[in-house]
Amino acid sequence: MTYPIVVYGHPVLRKVAVEINKDYPKLNQLIEDLFETMYHSEGLGLAAPQIGKSIRIFVIDGKPASEDEPSLAEFKKTFINAKISERCGELQPMNEGCLSIPNLREEVMRESHIRISYFDENWQFHDEVFDGYKARIIQHEYDHLDGILFTDKVSPLRRRLLKSKLTAISKGKFEADYKTILPGQKIK
Repeated sequence: MTYPIVVYGHPVLRKVAVEINKDYPKLNQLIEDLFETMYHSEGLGLAAPQIGKSIRIFVIDGKPASEDEPSLAEFKKTFINAKISERCGELQPMNEGCLSIPNLREEVMRESHIRISYFDENWQFHDEVFDGYKARIIQHEYDHLDGILFTDKVSPLRRRLLKSKLTAISKGKFEADYKTILPGQKIK
């Protein structure tokens, strides 16, 4: 099932998501739906809050970016109850976008290395280190679980300059090739 994407301004995007257990109802279907929604929306990652579910799960598939970044060709993962325990390395700038903030891209500084523990879709525990583009994608999706959007990470001046664009997005003044849920609309 393809879900609509919750857009900027909706309160679910600002909530700190809650952990789940392996008995979460229809967990395997939810994971499939997250991947299907992500592919349909042409994203590299998708967090549950972006489909209106305030739980600590996100999925990533870097294959669409593998032409520019070959290490992403086989980078497909599910992260459940993830915890980043370490962020280190040089702060590196990169242009980021988000399905919940359509048609807006900004340069964001992120650490180049992370250590993260999580459960996968089979409820196997992992404690892994990632760097470069993989670390960036993970940090972006992980932020969604804590109610943080990439626009929160730009400079205060840049944030002020983006205010009118973000307000327009929250009012539905954007075009997207996927279904969306605006602030004030009910999540089904």
